[in-house]
Formats: sequence, structure tokens, C-alpha cells
Amino acid sequence: MNPRIETCVEKLCLKGCRVVWEDIRLLEEGTQLPETDGLLETERLAVLHELKFIMSVYSTAGSCEIDD
Repeated sequence: MNPRIETCVEKLCLKGCRVVWEDIRLLEEGTQLPETDGLLETERLAVLHELKFIMSVYSTAGSCEIDD
């Protein structure tokens, strides 16, 4: 994985899963997050994809659902 993407994903995940769900929503709307500032559009999309993948594990495990 691109180190810039990896660093961004790590920073976002440190915020906690409920905040990450909100960040995913914002990224889907095209909102620039402080953590994604300076990334290319393709890198922001890769961050979004990676966050969705990571959070799918939590959804499957039943912890930290969107509606919690």
C-alpha cells in the first residue's frame, strides 16, 4: 500500500469507529478531511476504500455498527 494512504488510514482509525463511519460518509460526499488534505483524488478514493474494508470487519463481527 502507498505509504501516504497507509498513514492517512492509520490516523483516521485512531479517531474511533463511530467517527470513522462519519468520516466515510463525508468522504463519500466528497468532503475533504484534515487527514486527507494534500492527497490526490485517487489516493482519497483509496483511503475511502480501505476504511470501508476495515469497517466491514467490524460490521461482520457485530461491533460498532453505524446505528450504535
